[in-house]
Amino acid sequence: MAQNDLHFRAVSNKKMNKGNKLGAAIVIGIGIGTAVGVATDNLGLWIAVGVAIGAGVGTNFMQRGNKKDKDD
Repeated sequence: MAQNDLHFRAVSNKKMNKGNKLGAAIVIGIGIGTAVGVATDNLGLWIAVGVAIGAGVGTNFMQRGNKKDKDD
């Protein structure tokens, strides 16, 4: 096996940590914001709104994870 293949498997088997959740939420927000921006012909506004919503949702996920960790 190639070294890159092993690295990919190690990364893909890793649990999603708090930083990855925030990043994933922002990316999803940017995607939704881009789609709405293209549909409404106001891309700049909706990308910014998507980033803001994604950051808020990602922060919420992180806080819920911290609360769950404390309860265990």
